[in-house]
Amino acid sequence: MQLFTSIPGRVYLFVAIIIFAASNAVTRQLTELGTNYLIDGRNPISFCNVLFVGNICALVALIIIYGKTWSPNSLTRLSLIDWLSLIAVAILAGALAPALIFFALDITPVNNVVLIGRIEPPLVLALSIFLLKEKVSWLVILGAVISFVGVVLTIVLQTPESTMINMGGGFDIGTGEVMALIGAICLAISTILSKVSLARIPLGIYTIFRTIVGTLVFFIVVIKLYGASHFTDVFTPVLWQWMVIYSLFIVVGGQLAWFQGLKTTNTEDVSLASSFSPLAGIIAAYLILGEVPNTAQYIGGSVIIVGIILNQIGVSSQALKGNGLNKIALEKQVDQEIGFKGI
Repeated sequence: MQLFTSIPGRVYLFVAIIIFAASNAVTRQLTELGTNYLIDGRNPISFCNVLFVGNICALVALIIIYGKTWSPNSLTRLSLIDWLSLIAVAILAGALAPALIFFALDITPVNNVVLIGRIEPPLVLALSIFLLKEKVSWLVILGAVISFVGVVLTIVLQTPESTMINMGGGFDIGTGEVMALIGAICLAISTILSKVSLARIPLGIYTIFRTIVGTLVFFIVVIKLYGASHFTDVFTPVLWQWMVIYSLFIVVGGQLAWFQGLKTTNTEDVSLASSFSPLAGIIAAYLILGEVPNTAQYIGGSVIIVGIILNQIGVSSQALKGNGLNKIALEKQVDQEIGFKGI
């Protein structure tokens, strides 16, 4: 036990970021493994099954980690507005965004999903400035603008594919890229809602409720769109075996490392660790899937990294002036910005 407590909090944060960043590539790898266990031509480890069963396994893990926060005293403190806000955030960040990201992973390279997902922080910043009248460093704004440009370059420089959507004016964009983009927008809106309405709600209540509602909404929507037969293989043993293993490493391991890191670090450390998320995601895609970045991803990713560096400098200067986010607010914001973590 003394060995674990002697490890610096920053190490735990970076371990958590690496685990979370690998989740996209690991999810794709799981669905590819599912082709070895076909049932009447169906892949039991499909993206829908992985998301649904993964969230159930994640819910168990979250209850173990954060269950103590669900005390009657804590729950009775929440107002009707709090519950309505929680429901809205749960639908956006717990159902729509993960589903769109999963569908994007099914038809577009993991690197595209990782890089396009970086449009969410600039959107959050823009909405925070215009709607919430927040004051931020000009370096943070410049970094966000540059990151936004990097995302646009990643999209527009892609090689044309058969699944392209015509946006008019001779501009086409891949279907998977559109889904990843809409997923990021959903996360941005949910983050703003969290800032406005959920600042005083404990993270445990927030994450568990989001997972419960998000899973239920996803299940209902899939049933309505595709019918109950879409989850025919959801009780396949091999699916649950892989998802239990996945949940132990990605969800439990990542959450415990993240939680331990937050105990002994400041907001600047949390922001710095989260800034490595896209780079870690690209490296994970290469190591796990052998996915080599293409020209568009190299160009867009390089621009995004420049934006992240400027953003981090700006965050550091704000922290020194005492204008940074408090740890609870930053904790929730980074929780969404990192991307899919199995929850």
